[in-house]
Amino acid sequence: MAQWTSAVGAAQLARLLTSQQDRPAGPGTRRPPAYRALADGIRLLVLEGRVPVAARLPAERELALALAVSRTTVAAAYEALRGEGFLESRRGAGSWTAVPAGNPIPARGLEPLPPEALGSMIDLGCASLPAPEPWLTRAVRGALEELPPYAHTHGDYPAGLPALRSMIAERYTARGIPTMPEQIMVTTGAMGAIDAICHLFGGRGERIAVESPSYANILQLMREAGARLVPVAMAEGLTGWDMDRWRQVLREAAPRIAYVVADFHNPTGALADEDQRRRLVDAARSAGTVLVADETMSELWLDEDVRDGMPRPVCGFDPAGSTVITVGSASKAFWAGMRIGWVRAAPDVVRSLVAARAYADLGTPVLEQLAVNWLFSTGGWEQAVELRRAQARENRDALVAAVRRELPDWEFEVPRGGLTLWVRAGGLSGSRLAEAGERTGVRVPSGPRFGVDGAFEGYVRLPFTVGGAVADEAASRLAAAAGLVKSGATGAAESPRTFVA
Repeated sequence: MAQWTSAVGAAQLARLLTSQQDRPAGPGTRRPPAYRALADGIRLLVLEGRVPVAARLPAERELALALAVSRTTVAAAYEALRGEGFLESRRGAGSWTAVPAGNPIPARGLEPLPPEALGSMIDLGCASLPAPEPWLTRAVRGALEELPPYAHTHGDYPAGLPALRSMIAERYTARGIPTMPEQIMVTTGAMGAIDAICHLFGGRGERIAVESPSYANILQLMREAGARLVPVAMAEGLTGWDMDRWRQVLREAAPRIAYVVADFHNPTGALADEDQRRRLVDAARSAGTVLVADETMSELWLDEDVRDGMPRPVCGFDPAGSTVITVGSASKAFWAGMRIGWVRAAPDVVRSLVAARAYADLGTPVLEQLAVNWLFSTGGWEQAVELRRAQARENRDALVAAVRRELPDWEFEVPRGGLTLWVRAGGLSGSRLAEAGERTGVRVPSGPRFGVDGAFEGYVRLPFTVGGAVADEAASRLAAAAGLVKSGATGAAESPRTFVA
């Protein structure tokens, strides 16, 4: 019986390998043999999670043809990987990826570090801040006071608590988007909302257009649902979407779904303007594409002059409600541990989502819904989010100053909202920086996590989750990691270099 659970084709593996950028070799720099560079490239893809563990690799002859190298080179690379514990083989079953005994299986998303690891490692992988106390405690106490009547029921509310659905609808209406409770479904975080939408509209093999780059965990969710991702490049800088590219993709690829983050985009921090929103909704309507607008960052404007100039929500340009599905969440604006999200859509779409939920998670925890409803109804939400903005603003400014001081050749634009900084890492490989960071004590996600087919190798994402002296130390450790990459001192055995076909 084969030990592999998935397969990586030769062309796909070749694209991933050749996407890895590397610094030019300086005078006197000794390049490793071709087989060693290939082995290191595959090992790095496994450690990054971009090639999963237990994935069958192409046959030696197939990969040699795809990379335009000799079969001997591929055979030697596979043998080196077997010797290091990153590959297992059996006659008749092929070769599949593995991790050496004692090594953690690499994550394919951006899971936070376990609490016990936080003492030695600065975690810049997860874009989440600690809870804005005392508002979490007050909200939970308020929820407990409201709980007794619900405790006498079955506790299953597939569409969400009626009180919370009404409150969310009222908040949209107050923003100038008339909304009925029947247009709201409460979910288990934004991830739960988007998962439900993808299963309803985007069956296996369906095309989904996504911004490039986009949020890594959503991309992975869509891949695992069997979607065919169609990347659409963002405009330069923080100016939002490239509408010419969007119109072309929607017209030619006709994706069933398009997923966008219009407000302080994750990871770039871009803010789409009203004209872009209007034009994208019109283009999606003409193409018959369902436009999923993720609003999880919409309240996290950090500069005061942005507040009054915030564009209308994307759904504000779809008065009939036939094109746009909006996703919101308490997890970014309030606390990641508050797993409450919601969908705003046409009533018939909400009914379909609710009906399908019977085969998923049945409903969202009642106590957490009551806590969010308490925050919304008492004004606690606004005060908690203002505290969150202050934390993120202070952290952003500290991190920007520290990175500019320690890594002056790294390039970025400072976003005016959101929780993330998208950084071009001075010509270095983001994947190798992530690997080196594990050695210098800073965890940072590389750019390819946020792209499709190995894009953005020269980038890393830095969230505004640390400030003060910790931001200074994080930047210092990143500089040390950059030094390791420049010197070629990363990796387990020899220095890993990019394999260029």
